[in-house]
Amino acid sequence: MPTSVLSCIEEGVYLYGGDGRLLYANPTGDALQRLHPTWAADAYRLDALLPAQALEQAETIGRWRDQVAFGEGTQVAARLYRLAADDGRYLLVLQDPARPRRGDDELLQRHRELNVRFNAAQEQLLQAEKLASIGQLAAGVAHEINNPIGYVHSNLGSLQEYVGNLFALIDVYERALRADDPQAMRAEIDATRERLDIDFISRDLPQLLTESRQGIERVTRIVRDLRDFSRSDREHAWRLADLHAGLESTINIVWNELRYKATLEKDYGTLPMVECLQSELNQVFMNLLLNAGQAIETQGTIAVRTGHEGEEVWVEIADTGNGIPAEMLQRIFDPFFTTKPVGKGTGLGLSISYGIVAKHHGRIEVDSTPGAGSRFRIVLPLRQPGAHA
Repeated sequence: MPTSVLSCIEEGVYLYGGDGRLLYANPTGDALQRLHPTWAADAYRLDALLPAQALEQAETIGRWRDQVAFGEGTQVAARLYRLAADDGRYLLVLQDPARPRRGDDELLQRHRELNVRFNAAQEQLLQAEKLASIGQLAAGVAHEINNPIGYVHSNLGSLQEYVGNLFALIDVYERALRADDPQAMRAEIDATRERLDIDFISRDLPQLLTESRQGIERVTRIVRDLRDFSRSDREHAWRLADLHAGLESTINIVWNELRYKATLEKDYGTLPMVECLQSELNQVFMNLLLNAGQAIETQGTIAVRTGHEGEEVWVEIADTGNGIPAEMLQRIFDPFFTTKPVGKGTGLGLSISYGIVAKHHGRIEVDSTPGAGSRFRIVLPLRQPGAHA
């Protein structure tokens, strides 16, 4: 092989004579030689570099390969070939795993670019799934907002009428105050109070205002929960969060989807603050709650439990639905796998949930019995190990 070609190879390439003396080393090999404590430019023997069994094996089967010590704390991969057809010379190839290779920088840059694109695609997929979940719940969420808005609108109509009646009564009082004999108008005042049913207004008005305030607060809470749920965590750092608040927020969004077929049971333990991306965990909670509701055909129970064990917390969502057949349990986290009819699911919910929990260095445990229901337990560490990605 021409020496010009060997000078381009990034492994160390050495040619030894049959007596074990060095005949040729390419530039990479020459640089590697200098790492060895016994290196000498004029006399570098093969038996000083390799163990005795290397030469014996090369003599027997024509080749040998292993890791060899090459200076203090340095190991290199070595391959030795016996060139029997070439006067018994030896060809040695050394590769230092720590030595940068031409093209590695380009590969690393390409890897970084692909990783950025992958993360961006994953973020887009997560956002799309969030919006798809909201889309599936759109009718229920609209009902949850429309209902309080409806009775607030009705209450405002009553309030307008009450205000008109009160102003009419105030007008009678003002005329009585300006009259020469206010007592003479007492009969008109009493008649006006009775005609306008002021006693009823005085009882109903505080309740009407309380109901209206509660309705507006209900709408505000739903809108806030939708905003928090659908936002992206891309610009939000890992932070300590209250998982119970996230659960309540998510239940508030999906409740209209569940209320007509399931009784909700809550058994919350005492949870410390957990380092997480809360809106992403809310997506997991929503997926599991919706799956639980869809698993119940007529009437059933959905139980939400939480607990704290050592350096981990857990959130459990269980249902009394149809359960999952054993042959499908191994596939439920596969992308696009779904047992739901067309229009009921994308097959991405559990797959995305699995990825989010794995991103949090946690795990999802599943226990399901066909005909008896399923239990999904999310286990998360209190604090995220290492650097945050």
